[in-house]
Amino acid sequence: MDQLNYQVLKASGYQGYILEDAPVKVMQFGEGNFLRAFVDYWFDCANEKAGWNGKVTLVQPIAQGLTELVNQQEGLYTLYLRGSENGEKVDRKRVISSVKDCINPYTDWDKVLELAKSDDLEYVASNTTEAGIVYDPDSTFEQVPPVSFPAKLTRLLYERFKAGKKGLTILSCELIDDNGKELKKDVLKHVEAWNLGEDFAKWVDQDNLFCSTLVDRIVPGRIRDQEEVRRLEEINGYSDPLMDVGEVFGVWYIEGPAYLEDQLPFKKAGLNVHVVPEVAPYKKRKVRILNGAHTGFVLGAYLAGKEIVRDCMHDDVIKNYMNKMLNEEIIPILPLDKDDCLKFASAVEDRFNNPFVDHQLMSISLNSTSKWKARNMPSFLEYVDKFGKLPPVLSMSLAAYIAFYSNDLQRREADGLIAKRPLGNEYKIQDDAWALDFFWERKDASVESLVHDVLSNTQMWDQDLTQIPGFEELTVKNLKLIREKGAEEAYASVL
Repeated sequence: MDQLNYQVLKASGYQGYILEDAPVKVMQFGEGNFLRAFVDYWFDCANEKAGWNGKVTLVQPIAQGLTELVNQQEGLYTLYLRGSENGEKVDRKRVISSVKDCINPYTDWDKVLELAKSDDLEYVASNTTEAGIVYDPDSTFEQVPPVSFPAKLTRLLYERFKAGKKGLTILSCELIDDNGKELKKDVLKHVEAWNLGEDFAKWVDQDNLFCSTLVDRIVPGRIRDQEEVRRLEEINGYSDPLMDVGEVFGVWYIEGPAYLEDQLPFKKAGLNVHVVPEVAPYKKRKVRILNGAHTGFVLGAYLAGKEIVRDCMHDDVIKNYMNKMLNEEIIPILPLDKDDCLKFASAVEDRFNNPFVDHQLMSISLNSTSKWKARNMPSFLEYVDKFGKLPPVLSMSLAAYIAFYSNDLQRREADGLIAKRPLGNEYKIQDDAWALDFFWERKDASVESLVHDVLSNTQMWDQDLTQIPGFEELTVKNLKLIREKGAEEAYASVL
């Protein structure tokens, strides 16, 4: 079967939107599944719905990558957005044509520098992983190319500056706080270390817009079931090694001045991409609602016999437990519009009910100590502070954490604790060694003693939770209920 390119796509009879020729307006560092299902998707939709008329050139961020494959397919690839919307199964196909080509900077660095001087170029987008935005003193101006991403960006901005071109808008998608601000700091460090001059430093600072952004879309990536791949190839009429899969839900928050919303093509296209004064509140919303929901219910749900997230959304007790936690205990203390948060929470239920993703509860359970502290404890403490009482669902959630980590412990292994759940099968608890040792040392402790030691452990929580009035007594009661009646009945008791 012929591999996807423009000629093969035309012969296949594809009827969707395609833009074959347009100027390159975006240089994108990263050619992996996430950026192609997220950034390149939004620009593709902007071409169709807003007449943006722009293309993206990808830059391979590491020595091994997809440059040859992308160029063989003339930038084309098939994207499936799969999931659930308003309780209905969704499976959408779109051939993405916003990508023009890909450059390997390890063999064609001059090509990157030449593109940097283009009058058409407006944006740089990146997702070079959490480790990508870091100042590397060993990256030098003379390297071909410089080793780190900030060093590469400094070098190409210098070429643009020397050519007398206008500054760029830089959209950082790496999963770190203040990604755009951190990237700008690293670039300016290279400017100083490389002695590139005050005029260039001023141009970087004042003529370029480094935007911190928050990205939200689960991208499983390639389809691993070869039978499914063959079935889709027969339907499509071509082979596509770059085929990509993401969930239906997607939102992009970009921190920047108000004028940027009109400069970017997304608002005109009616897309779920928003320019906001700061992304921090939206990150808090995502962590508290989406991630907090996961951590808040999965441990007890596993003890109740569930294996994957989707099954939990088909169990009325667990689903209602999650929704009560979100709607009554988390959303009321968030610093954002309540209706907006409720819509986000409603989308979370759809996302968890994705019929195409078997998200294992045990994979979510990894490192639950730090997860509960980061995702759930702030909501718990703020609720207590605001309402002067204990939140029943979040309180039960911590008891479920203790139950999961202490349930019928069998043995301590190098990489985890082996426990037994009520159904009889063993499971492995994986976390930091000190947390595993803590629970193993207390495997024979009474409920009262265990709860006291957990809540008063300042290494776990950075504070003594026994000082919160009534919390220790309630946690003892909840843990006993989980152990005696089961997690599902315990969850039902707070509804």
